[in-house]
Amino acid sequence: MKAVVQRAKDASVHADGQITGKIANGFVVLLGVTHEDTIEDVNYLVNKIVHLRVFEDEFNKMNLSLKDVNGSILSISQFTLYGDTRKGRRPNFMKAAKPDEAKYMYDRFNKALREQGIDVETGKFGAMMDVTFTNVGPVTLIIDSRENLDK
Repeated sequence: MKAVVQRAKDASVHADGQITGKIANGFVVLLGVTHEDTIEDVNYLVNKIVHLRVFEDEFNKMNLSLKDVNGSILSISQFTLYGDTRKGRRPNFMKAAKPDEAKYMYDRFNKALREQGIDVETGKFGAMMDVTFTNVGPVTLIIDSRENLDK
């Protein structure tokens, strides 16, 4: 499971001409699911994301977590994170989980975040979406559960 985590002071997502999610302060998380992902991957990413210390304290040092700043998450399913561009010019998405499997894991991820007390807004799974946000810093991190769980 891969997550691109971007610190945002505001964010929204539109699908089918409507706003499906909107936050004021926190993270935009693009989540990709692959075939081997399990609940262990979900738990690893949720724990890592909720406790990342990338928000400024009173001394402008990145010492505060999402929980410390009472931040929210705009969660967007993003199968293209598993696009393989090594050959040719058209990405291969064979490593991305099938839609039913990916939706199940995406829903589990969002549920686990909510169980941590995080306000979670979402896009519309499988839809073409427009995501708009202001990346503060900018702070952008890529977290791959397989790189950490396999060790």
